[in-house]
Amino acid sequence: MTKLAFLGLGVMGYPMAGHLQAAGHDVTVYNRTTVKAEKWVAQHGGAMGQTPRAAVEGAALVMACVGNDDDLRSVCLDDDGAFAGMAAGSIFVDHTTVSAAVTRELHDVAAEKGIAFVDAPVSGGQAGAENGALSVMCGGAAESYASAEAVIAAYAKLCRRMGDSGTGQMTKMCNQIAIAGLVQGLSEALHFAQKAGLDGEAVVEVISQGAAGSWQMSNRYQTMLADEWEHGFAVDWMRKDLGICLDTADENGASLPVTALVDQFYKDVQKLGGGRWDTSSLLKRLQAMG
Repeated sequence: MTKLAFLGLGVMGYPMAGHLQAAGHDVTVYNRTTVKAEKWVAQHGGAMGQTPRAAVEGAALVMACVGNDDDLRSVCLDDDGAFAGMAAGSIFVDHTTVSAAVTRELHDVAAEKGIAFVDAPVSGGQAGAENGALSVMCGGAAESYASAEAVIAAYAKLCRRMGDSGTGQMTKMCNQIAIAGLVQGLSEALHFAQKAGLDGEAVVEVISQGAAGSWQMSNRYQTMLADEWEHGFAVDWMRKDLGICLDTADENGASLPVTALVDQFYKDVQKLGGGRWDTSSLLKRLQAMG
């Protein structure tokens, strides 16, 4: 049993923390909305802290999964933040998708306090978190990663160190860049099938077995054809992530023309009132165009 803390009980963090407790660890949770933490403790056991600092007291590893750069800075650096309560030699594992810049900033602050910092964004969505089948891409010192890996295994089907601090976040950017193009391509294919009077189910059955097949196609086409948009990662969050990708591309010189275009398409979806729709709602945008 390892004493752990988990900060942030959203759609991802809530089940991830549950897997840790079920694996036999001693987990203390923190959430900005206290009622969510109380619900988690009632369901899974463990304990809750009223502040990040209180939650991490005595923890060997601290996991976080919050919203964005500012949320992460707050949960780490505030007077009642995690870094104020963590002991030298402990490890902070950040599962939030944030910029590589804030990752490196917090890595350096943590190092000054003798705290190891591993950036460990995840892919697999809510279903992956609930099923303990996430893909986790990590950056940080090899020794710190090795200590964290065995614990992360409670909710991961694959966990890999990509390099030094920030490389986990850079890898997650690659993930989001690839998804943006895939979802747009799938949306256009289904839209074309509808306009051509084809049976969308039959079309996907055929093309998914060939070179066009993808996770997005296999897991999203049925809800897309059913005009259902509540089954995955929200458009608002995808725009946040793509913004990070595009900003980083400006810094490193990468050319991301498709990503930039799809980001604008998601902006159109937001204008349709679909900020909380899942990312497959790019099809809805095409349908709204006529």
